[in-house]
Amino acid sequence: MGFFFFVNPEKIICLTEEYVELLYLLGEQKRIVGISSFVKRPPEAIKEKPIVTSFIKANIKKINELQPDIILGFSDIQAEIAKELVLNHHNVFISNQRSIEEIFRIMYWISIIVGKEKEFLQLEEKWKNKIKYYNNITKNNNKKYKVLFIEWDDPIIGGICWVEELLEILNVELCFPKLKNKKQAKDRVLSIEEINQVNPDVIINSWCGKKTDFDWLKKTFSNTNAIKNNRIYEIDPAIILQPGPALFKEGIDVLYRIIYSEE
Repeated sequence: MGFFFFVNPEKIICLTEEYVELLYLLGEQKRIVGISSFVKRPPEAIKEKPIVTSFIKANIKKINELQPDIILGFSDIQAEIAKELVLNHHNVFISNQRSIEEIFRIMYWISIIVGKEKEFLQLEEKWKNKIKYYNNITKNNNKKYKVLFIEWDDPIIGGICWVEELLEILNVELCFPKLKNKKQAKDRVLSIEEINQVNPDVIINSWCGKKTDFDWLKKTFSNTNAIKNNRIYEIDPAIILQPGPALFKEGIDVLYRIIYSEE
């Protein structure tokens, strides 16, 4: 694959958070010369590294000055940034991972680029063992909770593939399983009526960029089991909406505690 032409780059720009966290975990943060303003993990990154982009708009002039060997980004939402960077003669890699399997595969590729394949495989083994552990301890649960994950409120958007897969690992019932493999947010739009009809036991929210409006949830879904039993929650987007290490370091742990907190 031509992708591996970029093995051992000295200067890397990360347009999204998950690559920053992975490179820090691999001890290769010295290679990072630019990051996104949305980076929260690890906290020292935002203090140590220059900000060159938001999620949908990049400072091309600043990136040009940094002369990176490779620029790493995520999702079709960054297609316009990628196009502009390519037109400025940069090497750009934009991944579009959605499933947990794809997330592991992309992280593996990045570890090869920086010469830390062995170190990543150790992390991967630890994270996959955690996944197996949670799957096993929830497998024979007496009650199978019907769980709805909401990642935006207007329009209401259901959980992206990797979130739904984590929920399946925790042996819950997905409210809208057919949406799991819909890659674009516009294809995961839900109506108030169908959510009320499916009647979730638990509603978990992670609205990227803003706080959950619990009053709106209580009013809008007042007849659901989730509201009647006060089982509505918020989870930090930094640990659940980033397709990288945070999912396995913290995301799955928090999901487990939320879902099974009543037992």
